[in-house]
Amino acid sequence: QVQLVESGGGLVQAGGSLRLSCAASARTFSSYVMGWFRQAPGKAREFIAAISGSGDSTRYADSVKGRFTISRDNAKNTVYLQMNSLKPEDTAVVYCAARRLGVSTLAGVYGYWGQGTQVTVSS
Repeated sequence: QVQLVESGGGLVQAGGSLRLSCAASARTFSSYVMGWFRQAPGKAREFIAAISGSGDSTRYADSVKGRFTISRDNAKNTVYLQMNSLKPEDTAVVYCAARRLGVSTLAGVYGYWGQGTQVTVSS
């Protein structure tokens, strides 16, 4: 029903920046809450950021506040994650996710997921 495709990952040095994009196939994209999650090898999946359908509300994990910014362009059916001041501990596969109602930090409530994009931060 909803397909999500992440792009923009890559290899950067500590202190550098990346901008991830997630393109969605959803009809009425503005009705979907969008989230970003990440998973490092051997680690649990963790919340990064989420944004309401209108873009008026955002939430961030404490570990990324002040460094990452989530945004969306509903006309383009796309959500973005601007990542600045990257640290080696940000290295992970990063996933885009969607759900219809309500900003949430819980991965289990998001019904739609992208394939992930690798973010690697070297020291």
